[in-house]
Amino acid sequence: MGAGIARHVLATPGLELVGVYGKRRERSGLDVGRAIGLGRDLGLTIETDLTSLATRTKPDVAIQATCSRLEDAWPEIETLLRHGISVVSIAEEMAYPSCSSPTIAAAMDDLARTHRAAVIGTGINPDFVLDLLVILLTGVCLSIDSITATRVNDLSRYGPTVLRAQGVGMTPDGFKAGAKAGTVRGHIGFAESISMIAAALGLSIDSIEQTVEPIVSDIRRETSFITVEPGCVAGTRHTAIAYRQGKPFITLDHPQQVRPKLAGVETGDLIEIDGTPNLRLTGNPEIPGGVGTIAIAVNMIPRVLAAAPGYHSMADLPVPVALLGGVGLGTELSDRRGRHA
Repeated sequence: MGAGIARHVLATPGLELVGVYGKRRERSGLDVGRAIGLGRDLGLTIETDLTSLATRTKPDVAIQATCSRLEDAWPEIETLLRHGISVVSIAEEMAYPSCSSPTIAAAMDDLARTHRAAVIGTGINPDFVLDLLVILLTGVCLSIDSITATRVNDLSRYGPTVLRAQGVGMTPDGFKAGAKAGTVRGHIGFAESISMIAAALGLSIDSIEQTVEPIVSDIRRETSFITVEPGCVAGTRHTAIAYRQGKPFITLDHPQQVRPKLAGVETGDLIEIDGTPNLRLTGNPEIPGGVGTIAIAVNMIPRVLAAAPGYHSMADLPVPVALLGGVGLGTELSDRRGRHA
């Protein structure tokens, strides 16, 4: 994600890449151009001291793309905000940080306001398919009885870290043990997506129940990173049900596996709203998570620079649009400090 985002920043008129931070010490000093696959030097190197980098380069905005969990993302976001730098984060729990840590969420908002910076979490899922699109569709409803959103996607392009987290290649018993131990986790962000939807609708949720089940393959499947034998796990079906007044109100379903077409499974995104009127929006194949996240992270830059100081969810700001004409230098894109992207 970081490499793809850097390439897209370099390709977007009006944006200048002024620095790159990486967590892995062994990559310190590598030229960014080589590290992100451009095949040429950029004259920028990967740095592992974020405070020094932020102090020297003084960017308007930083895209934080190093982790999924809020507790891991917060130290980096805190450093950036203390330097008055606005932040776009693709950490899944940043979609609605008060879910995993109300304390960190409050501190983040206070710090951003103090230093006149804006911060947002974004991505494809969470932050777009199973929440922002849902919220948008409710705008044409007189009443809503229930919401069901499903994302069926292909894991084949992902590497070992993601595949391990989804239990791919394990035996069913190994999967269950991993799920119990927390090493097989399924999707990150269901509670955040549900909270974002509920907040946008002005409603409260009584409870959220989540289940993680293995998708066991009856055929052999191969990707660049793994081979799944018959009888082993090809992926995860993760479901979350949010209850309101004792009844299911929001259901989010996310089956994802490697090479789904070999098992006759078509990928896609589906949103169904039971209410007045009944709505059904579907698209095949699924909106690609990797490319989509790269795009939306960069496309949110003008929205964040124009936003009021503080934390914002994707439901709080104008919807993102593709920066086909680049990032302009008009007053509509200036930030609180009078500078521009």
